[in-house]
Amino acid sequence: MLMLLKLDSPRIFSEIVSIISELVLEVRIKISKEGMKIIAIDPANVAMVSFKLPSAAFSQFEVEKEDVLGVSLESLKAVLRRCSARSVLILTKQENTLKLQIKDKINREFELSLIDVEGEEKEIPHLEFASKIEMASIDFAEAIEDCSVVADSCSFIAQPNKFAIHAKGSLNAFKSEYSSDEAGIQSQNSKSKYSLEYLQKMVKACKLTEKTTINFATDYPLKLDFFTPLIELSFILAPRVETED
Repeated sequence: MLMLLKLDSPRIFSEIVSIISELVLEVRIKISKEGMKIIAIDPANVAMVSFKLPSAAFSQFEVEKEDVLGVSLESLKAVLRRCSARSVLILTKQENTLKLQIKDKINREFELSLIDVEGEEKEIPHLEFASKIEMASIDFAEAIEDCSVVADSCSFIAQPNKFAIHAKGSLNAFKSEYSSDEAGIQSQNSKSKYSLEYLQKMVKACKLTEKTTINFATDYPLKLDFFTPLIELSFILAPRVETED
């Protein structure tokens, strides 16, 4: 089967693979005439990631029919790190091998064995959110890092025209609040708590986009969207629901 994908600037693809690899070790990469897609769930079943790169993002995109590539993200990440700012990346498939050519001053070629990734093909669940916040990515990343100084989880709290991120540890606390002047806020009264261990991994995607979209509801999954004209990267994170003794 013919498959030839060429990226003239693979840096962002490399960064996204690196970010996803912090949540999952192996993925199925679905290749179709529309482009490339990854949907995966972390081993603890707490987080989900969805990544789409359309065929328009590639300078050359030749695919005869839909295919699925099972790959180790650690192996793929290690190869992509060998790309420089001026590198061109070409991906081809031959039998059970993914070939990656890195073209710059010297042409280099890596071969990665394709693997069987267990589990059924995933789909993003349909979720309905009470609150949607769009804010500067750098502000959101900073707030999550601030929270991690004092606690291992944080609460997202939304009211009409107001959004806050709170964290409270055994001794210390942090609070950051935003009005509609600092963020785009479409919200009902909502409050939910999430793991900072996961959020710290997800906000590494903030460097890819100027804006981050935060979708949540009370004691409900969180969905973070990092979109550009050519990239769709989303994370879904289960809430931490406090049980009453």
